Amino acid sequence: MFALSFFRRDLPALEGEKIRLRVPLAGDYREWAQLRGESRAFLERWEPRWMPDELERSAWRHRISHYREDYARGTALAFFIFERESGRLAGGITLGNIRHGVSQSGHIGYWIGERYAGRGLMTDAVKVLARFSFETLRLHRIEAACIPDNARSIRVLEKAGFQREGLLRSYLRINGLWQDHYLYARIADDDPGAGTKD
Repeated sequence: MFALSFFRRDLPALEGEKIRLRVPLAGDYREWAQLRGESRAFLERWEPRWMPDELERSAWRHRISHYREDYARGTALAFFIFERESGRLAGGITLGNIRHGVSQSGHIGYWIGERYAGRGLMTDAVKVLARFSFETLRLHRIEAACIPDNARSIRVLEKAGFQREGLLRSYLRINGLWQDHYLYARIADDDPGAGTKD
């Protein structure tokens, strides 16, 4: 019940050691489009196939509207990741498929611009969002899935205290192909320091 009432408030910014998370705003378009555009080759391998108008302003408006609708329904929270040192947009992270009742769970998905990869920003973002999910939304379980040869993503999840639970066969259609994914999860009772150090 608490989690449902949370969605009736303004969403706060969340702070980590290296990053700051806040909701995407309409004015973020230019910086978002530039970062995604320059990182396209880096990102496409791990994402659903890009649409021809992927970086157009009209697609951006639709994306922002979708974020707001999901938040209003209490089914997802989208954040942009900003590097604390520079204040620049570095990527995005979403807590989606939020379920209440007997499940009390959600699913984390994320992306990062190529020039910000390997700096520990995503690990920090995942830890911050996990803490928020457990302490503020009072979820019991959060999951994430990644393609088995995505070594960077596997490292992020394991450093953030997630445990691999199995293989999901032909789970998501990524870049036009159905791909197997490892399922990772973290439970509210798990030791937050269980992940390896950066």
